[in-house]
Amino acid sequence: MRDMQIPSDHPLLLQIVDDLAAHGWSQQNIFLPEALTLELAAECRERAAEGELSPAAVGRGSTQEVREGVRGDHIQWLEAGESAACDRYLGLMDSLRQALNRGLFLGLEDYESHFALYPPGAFYLKHVDRFRDDDRRTVSAVLYLNQGWLPEYGGQLRMFLKEGVDYDVQPKGGCLVVFLSGEIPHEVLPSTRERLSLTGWFRRRGDDPF
Repeated sequence: MRDMQIPSDHPLLLQIVDDLAAHGWSQQNIFLPEALTLELAAECRERAAEGELSPAAVGRGSTQEVREGVRGDHIQWLEAGESAACDRYLGLMDSLRQALNRGLFLGLEDYESHFALYPPGAFYLKHVDRFRDDDRRTVSAVLYLNQGWLPEYGGQLRMFLKEGVDYDVQPKGGCLVVFLSGEIPHEVLPSTRERLSLTGWFRRRGDDPF
């Protein structure tokens, strides 16, 4: 059983559910305890130093390719049991999955997530998270791991909301942003320093029986 699960009716989780129902997205500036944020940031940097993070690709399956002109982050997918810090994070996200299912009846079955490290100057052009040929990704979740981040460093998550409204999220450590994967285009702006996050997707059962 994963550590650090909290009740699915915890007020913080219910706020995220309410925000998604009303607006399609939610921002919680203090989602993780600072100590866990620091542990996860240290693990991300350690994995990067050991060469475990790889340039992220765009596309899916046989069409995947690395295109630095589209996205420039380096990633490594998480697996349960790799570290205590990651298991605590995954436990929290499983609690959120249960809350989303209870409040919004989304039928979310699992959660996939990876570390993402953006070197200085790297970016990710405007996109949506749901693949054209695979609609399982339902809710996106981005957790930031950057302590002492200032607006002048850049690196904001820019979401393109309804009615032509753009909204920028500062990637401050402990902040969680959740949004509907197929409905909110977004981009990552370049930053002047290394930018760390855990990016993941709650997925429902796909239409393809295989």
